Amino acid sequence: QVELVESGGGLVQAGGSLRLSCAASGLPFSSYDMGWFRQPLGKERAFVAAISGSGSVTNYANSVKGRFTISRDNAKNTVYLQITSLKPEDTAVYYCAAGPSSGIWRSTPAATRYDYWGQGTQVTVSS
Repeated sequence: QVELVESGGGLVQAGGSLRLSCAASGLPFSSYDMGWFRQPLGKERAFVAAISGSGSVTNYANSVKGRFTISRDNAKNTVYLQITSLKPEDTAVYYCAAGPSSGIWRSTPAATRYDYWGQGTQVTVSS
């Protein structure tokens, strides 16, 4: 049974930083591309970042480039999202997702690219 468990969310002041983690189990982790998405209250889920199974290739939404960094540790079956210079508009539930590395890389921003999803972790940024 595949499980993705996010952690690291919380309440942070604007300008602060957070590191989100997503621990995966039940799948060959290094054979899966991993993505982060976020969903503000009342809005649609949106792509944030993705990383290839080997960790050698990354992709970011334009809105987060320069502030967000995705990384992974295949020995720990964990993917991370480092967020800096937090803004109130970053407030959302953040989800990690796993999709097979055999998929098309340029499709990583699409939610349909991913087979498995975590339950999400709330990030709230106060102004």
